[in-house]
Amino acid sequence: MIIRLAVGLTLAGHGTQKLFGWFGGYGLKSTGGWMSSIGLKPGLAIALLAGLAELFGGLLFALGLWVVVAAVLIVLTMLGAIASIHFRHGYWVRQNGMEYNVILIAVAIGIALVGPGEYAVP
Repeated sequence: MIIRLAVGLTLAGHGTQKLFGWFGGYGLKSTGGWMSSIGLKPGLAIALLAGLAELFGGLLFALGLWVVVAAVLIVLTMLGAIASIHFRHGYWVRQNGMEYNVILIAVAIGIALVGPGEYAVP
């Protein structure tokens, strides 16, 4: 449960940064503009999908509800981030690499394989 809460709520927070500008984020319009500027088009639609996947994937994961669906949302979003941004910077997050994304993928797949645990929404 502790792993699900930490990872799920962190991802949900990232989603709210993209969608609403909460927690120091830029909101949907600015995030979409940035995504367009790096070649991800249509930027607004991609920002919306990424934000929704992070928000709902993260919340489901934190609750332990439909963890396989949550894991798929998390893994797809992180693979998209790796492919579009982080891979070219190498592994380490300090250089904007894919370290964080790889860890989130591993956690999501691991929880999906073993189940949400005893303390989860049925």
